Amino acid sequence: MAKKELFGLCPYVTTQKVLTGKWSIYILYLLSDGTIRFNELQRRMPEEMTHTTLSRQLKTLEDEGLIIRTEYQQIPPKVEYSLSEIGEKFKKVLAVLEVWGNEYIAYLKNKTE
Repeated sequence: MAKKELFGLCPYVTTQKVLTGKWSIYILYLLSDGTIRFNELQRRMPEEMTHTTLSRQLKTLEDEGLIIRTEYQQIPPKVEYSLSEIGEKFKKVLAVLEVWGNEYIAYLKNKTE
């Protein structure tokens, strides 16, 4: 008997599959303040990230419909990223994750004292 595919049926499995990339949540956080160009996104990443890795992660988020990629035909090339309509709705999730993340950081500090 095959296991039931829960993507598109279960909200937790669907969310986890959409946000599979290591940096997807952080990229959505950076875009929550507004449109950002590719190089600026790369500079704001907390770790050194290759052009290819960031491009791949952005492409995945675009394919999932969470971000919009706008390419301007000019020299030098200009590409901007912003949250899509469904990506904008993720801001509420980011706010809750921030609260929980701060609570967990406090927990870790208390645990080591």
